[in-house]
Order: sequence, then C-alpha cells, then structure tokens
Amino acid sequence: MVIKSKENSMGAWAFLAGVILAVMIGASASSFLSIDSIMKYSTQIYAILVLLGLFVGFSIKVAGKDAQTFLITGAILVIVSRFGMESVTGSLIGIGIGDVVSSTFAALLALFVPATIIVALKSVFSITKI
Repeated sequence: MVIKSKENSMGAWAFLAGVILAVMIGASASSFLSIDSIMKYSTQIYAILVLLGLFVGFSIKVAGKDAQTFLITGAILVIVSRFGMESVTGSLIGIGIGDVVSSTFAALLALFVPATIIVALKSVFSITKI
C-alpha cells in the first residue's frame, strides 16, 4: 500500500494551477484575446501568478536534497525562460508564434521567480538555524 504525503498537496495544486494558467496566458496572447484586453488586464494576471508563486514557495515543504533539487530546477527554468523570451521572439517572428512563446515564458517567470526566491530564503534560514 502506498502512503501519500498530504503536507505538500496545497502547494503542488497551486503550482499546477499556476503552470496551467501561465501556459493559457501565453497561448491566448494572440489567438483568443485581443492585445488591448491583454494590456488592460496584464497587471492583474501577472499579480495572480506572482501570488501563486509566493504561495507555492511558502507552502511547499522542501528540506535537504528536495530543496536542492527544487532550487536547481527553479534556477534553470528562470534562466531558460528569460533567455528564451528574448531569443524566441526574434527567431520565430516570421512564423507568427513568437509573441505566444514569449508571453508564455514571461508568465512562467512570474510564477517561478517568487517560488524560487522563497524556497532559497527558507533554505538559507534552515542552514543557519535561525
């Protein structure tokens, strides 16, 4: 019989909801919503993603090797998303999906950066035993 841990379930669901929301925002950047409506609601949309990222960072209980794994993958996602945001726009602009990919990366950054910073701070404080 498999025993599942319930301590990370809220953070995991918030993380999943944030990733789905970020991908939906990126996909709808030019297809479903007009640019005017995206510009009108972009502050609220990104605020929701940042709040979800903060919630994920505070609610996920990572310790030891799990924290190290989360921080490495979080840092890789942040770096790749930031560089991908700039390079994809230039290379895929002729195809017409550069804006979609770039806005997806921007939305993922809004989710991952706060979560990674909070987990990094929690790791530093756990190391120093404050």
